[in-house]
Amino acid sequence: MASFRYTVFDIEGKIEKGKLEAYNKEQATKLLKDQGYKVEALAEIKETIWNRDLHFGKIVKPREFVVFLQQFQALLKAGLTIVEAINLLREQTKNKYFKKALYYIEIDLRQGKSLMKALENHPKIFSEFFRNMVHSGEESGTLESTLGGLAIYFQKQHQTNQKMKSTFAYPATVLVVATAVVVFLLIYVVPQFVSMFASYDAELPSVTKFVLAASDFIGSFWWLLLLLAIATAILIYYLYNQEKSRMKIDRFLLKIPVIGNIMVKSNLASIARSMSSLLANAVPIIQAMELTEKTTSNRIFKKALVTTRHSLIQGGSFAEPLKNHWAFPYMFTEMIAVGERTGSLPEMFEQVASFYEDDLETANDQLKSLLEPLMIVTLSVVVGTIILSIIMPMFELFNQIN
Repeated sequence: MASFRYTVFDIEGKIEKGKLEAYNKEQATKLLKDQGYKVEALAEIKETIWNRDLHFGKIVKPREFVVFLQQFQALLKAGLTIVEAINLLREQTKNKYFKKALYYIEIDLRQGKSLMKALENHPKIFSEFFRNMVHSGEESGTLESTLGGLAIYFQKQHQTNQKMKSTFAYPATVLVVATAVVVFLLIYVVPQFVSMFASYDAELPSVTKFVLAASDFIGSFWWLLLLLAIATAILIYYLYNQEKSRMKIDRFLLKIPVIGNIMVKSNLASIARSMSSLLANAVPIIQAMELTEKTTSNRIFKKALVTTRHSLIQGGSFAEPLKNHWAFPYMFTEMIAVGERTGSLPEMFEQVASFYEDDLETANDQLKSLLEPLMIVTLSVVVGTIILSIIMPMFELFNQIN
């Protein structure tokens, strides 16, 4: 999509200037002429960092996207055409990036393109997984039910992600607060007592010596610790974007007690939900595997899916390669094997997805109930140690004065 600056004459001969977006200069000219303008000048605006639209995170929030799909399905069910439905949804949305995308999708549809082709120009909003599902729905004449299935899929995916985030949000928050409290005590509170302790002739307790040394080090070398933290973050980011190290990191994460088990269940639920949705919409199994691989972020599971796909291409089984893989539990592979034998693979993937989504919710609740008291105790011990290191010599000092 490109931006163009135009100068035009309206019906009354008055000059108007402005900007618009189009795929090319020809389309921009057509858009202006369709509005009754006579084009005097039209020039493309080169994109720079100063005129680029900036946004953070996802362009369309998951909940907003689910509502869009539900409304899209309802409008088609009410008898509206795809173009009419897109037009109404565009007028409703308050997200300016989404509104702009729907505007150009509507233009493409009016020019005779299929919905899938129109969506291809907006990959940041409509993933390849989504586009293939829509294509399948268009080809089979079941677009309405496909949109309903997609709404359920993205809602389940969003709920699973939210559960994972909520599980780790509490300990992360407590860790940040604990770090801030400890740094505040060591930099601003502990130094207030240094001069008092310096006049104290007796031997200071070991815990007090340790806290005073820590306070002095942080006060003197806080910049070094900040640089070290930034360097560590950059190193982790770099390693996570290298394929070999990413594989090792993902393997390590899955092996962590309790947390690793939750991550395994999350990946299994996501894989099963994706395969269920794709197969239920008549997407060929090899293509469904390729799309599922792209939606799977963990490299261990991605590699296992690639191996399984190659097995299927060679005429093998879906479940057999996974039976020897440590990340796939016995129940998962056996249920898939049963689905293959009975010809009910989409239904079996649906059952597996529902099972692991429920199991994941239970595991998340258990971990949260375990982490909450553990983090409170940890914070209490750290802060208590610092306070105790100050109080102990003060009691000794008061005893000497008395």
